[in-house]
Amino acid sequence: MDSDRDQQHEGVFVFNLPQDHGVNFSTRRGFITKLKSGLKETFFPDDPFRQFKNEKRTSRKVAKGIQYFVPIFEWLPNYSAGLFWSDLIAGLTITSLAIPQGISYAKLANLPPVIGLYSSFVPPLVYAIFGSSRHVAVGTIAAASLLVGQTIQTVADPIQEPTLFLHLVFTTTFVTGLFQASLGLFRLGILVDFFSHSTITGFMGGTAVILILQQLKGIFGMKHFSTKTDVVSVIKGIIHNRHEIRWETTVLGVIFVAFLQFTVLVREKKPKLFWVSAIAPMTTVVVAGVFTYLVKGQNHGIQIVGHLQKGINPLSIRYFNFDAKYLPAVLRAGIITGILSLAEGIAIGRSFSVTENTPHDGNKEMIAFGFMNLCGSFTSCYLTSGPFSKTAVNYNAGCKTAMANVVQGVLMLLTLLFLAPLFGYTPLVALSSIIISAMFGLIKYGVFIHLFKVDKFDFLICMAAFLGVIFLTMDEGLMISIALSIVRALLYVARPATCKLGKLDDSSASYRDVDQYTAATTFPGVLIIQLGSPIYFANAIYVKERIMRYVRSEQGSGEVVEQMILDFSGVTSIDMTGIEGLIEIYRVLEKNGIRMLLVNPRLEVMEKLVASDFVDKVGKDSFYLNLDDAVNAAQYSLHLLKTNGNNSNQDTTTHQHGNGDHA
Repeated sequence: MDSDRDQQHEGVFVFNLPQDHGVNFSTRRGFITKLKSGLKETFFPDDPFRQFKNEKRTSRKVAKGIQYFVPIFEWLPNYSAGLFWSDLIAGLTITSLAIPQGISYAKLANLPPVIGLYSSFVPPLVYAIFGSSRHVAVGTIAAASLLVGQTIQTVADPIQEPTLFLHLVFTTTFVTGLFQASLGLFRLGILVDFFSHSTITGFMGGTAVILILQQLKGIFGMKHFSTKTDVVSVIKGIIHNRHEIRWETTVLGVIFVAFLQFTVLVREKKPKLFWVSAIAPMTTVVVAGVFTYLVKGQNHGIQIVGHLQKGINPLSIRYFNFDAKYLPAVLRAGIITGILSLAEGIAIGRSFSVTENTPHDGNKEMIAFGFMNLCGSFTSCYLTSGPFSKTAVNYNAGCKTAMANVVQGVLMLLTLLFLAPLFGYTPLVALSSIIISAMFGLIKYGVFIHLFKVDKFDFLICMAAFLGVIFLTMDEGLMISIALSIVRALLYVARPATCKLGKLDDSSASYRDVDQYTAATTFPGVLIIQLGSPIYFANAIYVKERIMRYVRSEQGSGEVVEQMILDFSGVTSIDMTGIEGLIEIYRVLEKNGIRMLLVNPRLEVMEKLVASDFVDKVGKDSFYLNLDDAVNAAQYSLHLLKTNGNNSNQDTTTHQHGNGDHA
């Protein structure tokens, strides 16, 4: 053993380290350095400029910059005929789904059906240029369609003022695109993170329920219906207008829904037959249209879509309306649907990219979604994203790149130029059946049960969104769920995790939570506490009270605490309130005869402890690099106290005996 460093003192190992025990107190970063580090971790956690660092030639940096900001230039140079055939099949498949969905979801938003077709032409082409995902298929989404329609109709009636309503929807799409692109350009994707998985699951499930209820109007062939979306109002509307129910459309609706659900069952049983469910909506539209035409269904109460104008998207930028009396509704609809569509589209794209180990960049996706909605608002489109149904079909169809979206755009162009009027014969009952069948898949019963088993608070957040959307409104249900999510986050912040540590009986010097590892051993007179979060104004008092509760608990069980070791490995930051709280803890412990030791403060924490003179108050000898050093030092200190105490008692006894002899 190195005699200069270690020596053995009556069975206890002593480390003759310097007063600072090897802890670095001298490293101090400047303000600019700390600011750059903080901004980088906040806005650039993925280090997007890493690919430029090693490039010396300016031309290469420019080329890589273009590839980074416009992803199509990254994959297009290496594109091959083999990849194109796969993307062609996928593009054909998703187009067969996009046509009926586009018409159906436009009706949900109280828009002319052709707007749904327009929205599947321009946005997919824009996404193919700027999108980073190889699997996302662009199109309209049901929840956003309904939310836009319900919000804008509070300021403009789609029946009495259809032109104003349409112009406000274009304006909303512009606001959505501007908002989404801004989030991406300023790298503020952290805002989307506040939509937890539980919130999105509950919201989508609740939206699916009210969409199903709304489509009962088409299934029953009714002309009058509730203008509200909550379940109570819808049921009252059906009962009040029950005399309008037509048995012909009801029978057709049941048959179509049963057929569509059967194709879903086929896909689940035999995944290779995914195309059966993919072409089912188009098959339903064609069969329903032919049937209605042959039997003259309009004479039997079967309503149809009506005339669809041929031609490509007319420009709509001149129709934007920013009138002050409409602007609040436009902003509310644009921002809420913008965040929702981002959360859904990014989450779906990320899940498939993980499965296939393909590129996916959340900030690029925000920019791509923003640009495609901006361009869409200029060309008579409304809000689009990467819906789960189309993306799943695109993935199962074997897509390889974003070229599948280009194929969809081209096929939709041909449809608009030559085939659009044919879809005017589509019965509304067929569209309602397609929406109902699609919505069944959004109600995740299994996820609800899983959340209940794993985390009751997550289940509560999910149910708040689900029930809030069903019984109140979409906005209110979403806000309630987000509020509960924020409350949970605040609870994590204000009540950080702490635990008492013990040493496992092995040679690795491992210290673990004694509640989790019951075999971990503690040390007489030494209490080891691990702090697992930042310490600042929101939790400083709690941390102090929790530490003192550990001390009282030990003393209540008959143990004497003389050395308190705080493991700071998990404390990522601290503010002045947290430092003052530590000083209070130090003073209280000192008053009770307990020495406080700190282990492994991180750089940011140590900088503030030094700058605030906390280190000078408690002494550098109270800081240690690791738990083993701190425990050994604490044990040695207790050994010295015990030895000195015994020697003191012996000296006192000898002195008393000496006095007696003298007497």
